[in-house]
Amino acid sequence: MGSWAYHQHSDTKLDSDGEEGWSAQIPHFPVDGIFPLYRFPRSRHRDGSIYRGTDSWKEEFGTANRNETRLVAMMLSDPADCVLRVDGTCMWHPPRPMLQIFSLKLHKVHVDDRLDPLLNHVINFSRDDPIIVEQGSLINMNGPKRGMQLIGTILIEYDLRIKTGKHEKDDLQLIDGASIIDDIGTEDREIFTRRIHGEYGTMEISASRLLYAVEATIEVLISEVYRSFNLHLGCFTSGLQEQIQLFDGDIGESCGLKRSVVAVRMHTSVDLKFKVGSESSRSEHCCFFKANQHGCVSKEIKTNLGLISVKVTWSPLPRGLVTSVMRRPREIRQPSRLARL
Repeated sequence: MGSWAYHQHSDTKLDSDGEEGWSAQIPHFPVDGIFPLYRFPRSRHRDGSIYRGTDSWKEEFGTANRNETRLVAMMLSDPADCVLRVDGTCMWHPPRPMLQIFSLKLHKVHVDDRLDPLLNHVINFSRDDPIIVEQGSLINMNGPKRGMQLIGTILIEYDLRIKTGKHEKDDLQLIDGASIIDDIGTEDREIFTRRIHGEYGTMEISASRLLYAVEATIEVLISEVYRSFNLHLGCFTSGLQEQIQLFDGDIGESCGLKRSVVAVRMHTSVDLKFKVGSESSRSEHCCFFKANQHGCVSKEIKTNLGLISVKVTWSPLPRGLVTSVMRRPREIRQPSRLARL
C-alpha cells in the first residue's frame, strides 16, 4: 500500500530542521518485506516544528490545532431521518470506507480524518502515566474515540519516548514526526504493515482499509464476579484473521471495561473471543455480531468465574464537519488525517 509516498520522497537531502541528515539514514526500500513510512521534514513534536511553518500538509491537516475531535462514536445509531429501501436498509446513512488499526508494536497515537480535522487518539499515555513495554510487544490501544474514515490520504503523527529519569529533557526519543498513508495503494480487507523508523527504535503498524464499513462500539460489563480471574478479550473483524487486542488483565470485582470502537465491513461480522481463567488454565468463550447500519444488540456470557454482558452498537460515520471532503490539496492526495502518534 502507499508505495508512492516513499518513492516521491526518496531523496537524501539534509532536513532543514537541523536533523543532520537523519532522514538520509531511514531505509527507502522494504526491509524483511515491510515498507517504511517516509517522515516529513519539520514534523517533530519535541521541538515544536510540526506546529510551525506554512507547509501545505500542515495547513490541510491543521496540525497546530491540538483539540480533540468533536465527533464521537454512535452518533447515528438511532437516527430519526432514515430513508429506507424496499429491503429495509437505510440509504440516507450509507457505510463508508474506513480504516482499522489492528496492532502497534513496541505513546501517543491519534487519528485525524476529513470528517473532523481534530485529534482522534488511538493511544495516548502521558509521561506521568507511562506504560511498560518490551521489544516486540503489542501496545494496548485506548482509542480511537470514533471510527476512522479512509478517503484519500491519512496523516499519522507519532511521538514515542523512553522515560529515563525525573526530567523530560533526559528522555530518549524513539520516533517523532508525521507520515502519510494513501488509500490508492490499499486493497479492501487486505492487512498491511508499515514500519516507522526513529533514531533509537522503530514501530510497526498493521491496519486495513474496509469498504462499506460501519462503526461497532463494543461495551463489556463484568456484572458478577464469583472469584478473581484473568480476562483476555480479542476481536476479529470483517472476516480477517488478524486479532485486535481489546483487554488483557485481572478482574477482581464487578466493573465495566473501556469502550472500544471497531470498523466492520457490511455483510460480515465482528467476532469476540473471551479467554477467562488463569495463565495456566483458561476457558474460551466466543460470540459474534453481524454488521448493521443502526441499532444495538446485547448478549450474555456465563462462566464459572463471572457473568459477562456484551453490547455492540452500530452506526455509520456521519457526513462530517469538513465540507471539502472531495477536493484535493495542492501537493499531496486528499488528506484524511489518520493518526498522530
